Amino acid sequence: MLFCAVMAALSVIFLPLVVLDPRTLDGLPIWVKPLKFAVSFALYSFTWAWLLSLRHRAGRVSRWMGTLLVVTGTIEVVLITFQAARGRHSHFNVATPFDRAVFIAMGVTIGLLLVANLVAAILVIVERQADRVGTWAVRLGLVVSSLGLASGSLMVTGVPGQNWAENLAGAHTVGLPDGGPGLPLLGWSTVGGDLRVAHFVGMHALQLLPLLAMLLAALSARWTALRDEDVRARLVIVAGLAYGGLFLLVLWQALRGQPLIAPDALTLAALGALAVATLGGVAAALRQKQGLTAR
Repeated sequence: MLFCAVMAALSVIFLPLVVLDPRTLDGLPIWVKPLKFAVSFALYSFTWAWLLSLRHRAGRVSRWMGTLLVVTGTIEVVLITFQAARGRHSHFNVATPFDRAVFIAMGVTIGLLLVANLVAAILVIVERQADRVGTWAVRLGLVVSSLGLASGSLMVTGVPGQNWAENLAGAHTVGLPDGGPGLPLLGWSTVGGDLRVAHFVGMHALQLLPLLAMLLAALSARWTALRDEDVRARLVIVAGLAYGGLFLLVLWQALRGQPLIAPDALTLAALGALAVATLGGVAAALRQKQGLTAR
């Protein structure tokens, strides 16, 4: 929890710097990236502190993985902040030997973080939690978030349509060079595909699905159908599958060089099909409860 508090404090420090420092990089204030990573790691570490407190048998290994997550996260934010202070790119930057060394160090830390995330996720997934609703929320959240985290590697593998700028060994955008028009603060491209969208969407399943389980439990006091644990579990499973489908959809959209805010007919059709399937799943979960009650 100390790491979470530190990241939250850094977010408070970076926020005024976004406004006060006139320097920009790729069209965004120079301190936007440190701010986004500090906020993201604050949420990420808070969630993992909770997950690793859940019932599971591998206590010592869990502590090692938790420590590795904290160490790698700290190094990542320190290097991003250091490069921002210098007015330099942190990710993909190989312009000078020093910049290349920083980028390699970031690559190593992210690789270790991915390993720690995977091991810790497996340790939590294999255990049953206090109830089926929480068990499925945690399991599906971990699977989708791990895929979202891993999708970040596509930015450095050179997917078709990427245009790496000179002195950069990777890119966020597909179809156009990085640095074009983007959404405020987020910076996601409004003219080409952006791999950061799927990375963001996938990672936050780790928070949203457990929050949904808590919301359903709270609503059960008012809605009789939700008092059945099996109904809430089925609804969480439907939501988890739908969220995974949304992650794959925005990833597919980005890989086709298409901006998030300008979906074509094919993307809209896929989104519509996902929405219909989700609503059908919700209706089936509730209808099954009604059928059991009628008997």
